[in-house]
Amino acid sequence: MTPHEIDNALTLASTRRHFFRDCGVGVGSIALSALLARESQGADVPHAPRKDPLAPKKPHFTPKAKAVIYLFMAGAPSQLELFEPKPKLNELNGQKVPESFTQGKRFAFIKGDAKLLGSARKFSKVGKCGMELSELLPFHREIADEVCWLRGMKTDVFNHGPAKCFINTGSPQFGRPSMGAWATYGLGSECDSLPGFVVLQSGPRGPRGGASLYGSGFLPSVYQGVPFLKGPNPILDLNPPPGVDLQKQGEFVDAVKDLNKLRLDATGDPEIETRIAAYEMAYRMQTSAPELMDLAKEDKKTLDLYGVAPGKPSFSANCLLARRLVQRGVRFVQLYHTDWDHHGGNGLDLTKPLESICKEVDQPCAALVKDLKRLGLLDSTLVIWGGEFGRTPMGETREAVGRDHHIDAYTMWLAGGGIKPGFIYGQSDEIGYNVSENPVHVHDLQATILHQLGFDHTKLTFRFQGRDYRLTDVHGNVVKEIIA
Repeated sequence: MTPHEIDNALTLASTRRHFFRDCGVGVGSIALSALLARESQGADVPHAPRKDPLAPKKPHFTPKAKAVIYLFMAGAPSQLELFEPKPKLNELNGQKVPESFTQGKRFAFIKGDAKLLGSARKFSKVGKCGMELSELLPFHREIADEVCWLRGMKTDVFNHGPAKCFINTGSPQFGRPSMGAWATYGLGSECDSLPGFVVLQSGPRGPRGGASLYGSGFLPSVYQGVPFLKGPNPILDLNPPPGVDLQKQGEFVDAVKDLNKLRLDATGDPEIETRIAAYEMAYRMQTSAPELMDLAKEDKKTLDLYGVAPGKPSFSANCLLARRLVQRGVRFVQLYHTDWDHHGGNGLDLTKPLESICKEVDQPCAALVKDLKRLGLLDSTLVIWGGEFGRTPMGETREAVGRDHHIDAYTMWLAGGGIKPGFIYGQSDEIGYNVSENPVHVHDLQATILHQLGFDHTKLTFRFQGRDYRLTDVHGNVVKEIIA
C-alpha cells in the first residue's frame, strides 16, 4: 500500500470505531441497552449500576436461613459404610445382583454382573430419631437429633467432574453459575470486608472440576466463589508491595475507582462494577483477612471441640473458619475435602483409607453444628453435608475391596436453617440399590436450599443468550416435608 492508502485505511478504521462508540443507535448502544434490560428477579432493587453489587438485597419472602455452609465430601462417601446398614445385602454378599436391577443401567467401571458386597462396619441406632450410624462416625452420634437425614438422594450423572458440576450448578456442563453464586446474586452479602462467597479446600488435592464448581458462569464475576489459601495469607497479593504504605495505596485505589467509574458511566458494563468492588474489597481485606485466619484468638475449649491444631491447615481448621466467616456476615461458605473415591485401588479402599478420612471429618463436622447452636447461629445457618453421588451395593475389586459410583440411592444430611432436626427422610431398598420411599433429586435439594434462603427457585433467574436461566433449570420441587 502507498502511504496515502495507509492513511485512508487508518482514518476509516478510526471513524468506524468512533461511530460504533458514539452513535446513539450504534452497536455499542444496542449492547448497552441489552445489558440494562436484564432484570434481577431475585431482589427488590432495580438492575441499574449500583455502588456495591454485593449490597444486601431482599429475597422473595422472609428467609429461614441467612447463610449456608456446604461441607462437600468430594469423591462420594459410601452410604453403605456410614449411614445405611443393609442386613439383606450382607446376607447376599458375594452373589450376583438381580438382572432387573441393572438392566439399562450404566456404571463408571464395574459391569452389571458384579457381585454384591456387604458392609463389614457395625451400626447402631442413636438419638431420639433412631438414626443408624456407623462405628466410623462416633462424633456424628452427638448431633443425630440436630440433623435431617436424607436417605433417598438421587442424581443423574455418574462421573466425578460432571456430577460435581451438576450438584453445584444444576447442570453437568461447565459454565453455569454455582449455587453460592446464585445465593450472593440474589441476596448480596452482609459483610463489606470479606467476599460474599468463600471457598476452603483440604485433602490431598483439589476437587475434580476445579473453579467451575464455585464459579459465577454468566452472572457477573463479583458473585463467584473466592478460594482462600492455607496459612496466614489466604489471598495472593493481598498485602501491598514494599515501600507502599496504606495512604499511597488508598490514593491509588481511589484514582483507579474514579477511572473505572467514568468507564462504567459510559458503557454500563457490569464487569466494571465487579472491578471497582474488587479493588475496594481487597483494600478492606488487608485488615479483615489476617484477623479472620488467626485461630489463636479462639479459646482452647473451642479449638479442642473442633480438633484444631493451631498453625496447621486442616479440614478441622476450615470448619472453624466457616463458623467465623458466617459470624462476620459472609453469605455462602463451601468446604471441599478430598478424597472419598474408594474404588479399591491406589490406596483408596473401604478399610484403613476410609477410616482415616472419616476420622478427619467426623469430629469437626459435629463440632460445627454444636458450635453454631451454642452461639445462636444454627437457626439462621443452613449446613449441608454430602458428595456428588453414592457408592454401589456391588463390590469393585482392584488391589483391595471398594465400590463404584452410584446415582440411584445415597445419603446426605442438612442441619439448621429452618430444616427439621432429628428427622429421617427417605429410604432405599433392602440392598441399597434404588430409593424405595421419598426420593429427593439433586434439583429438589437445590430448590429447597433456595427456598430456605427466601427464594422461589423458579423466579430467581438471569437472562442469558435469549432465555432465562435458573439454578434448577426446568426441574425441582421444594421438599416441604423436611422444613420445620
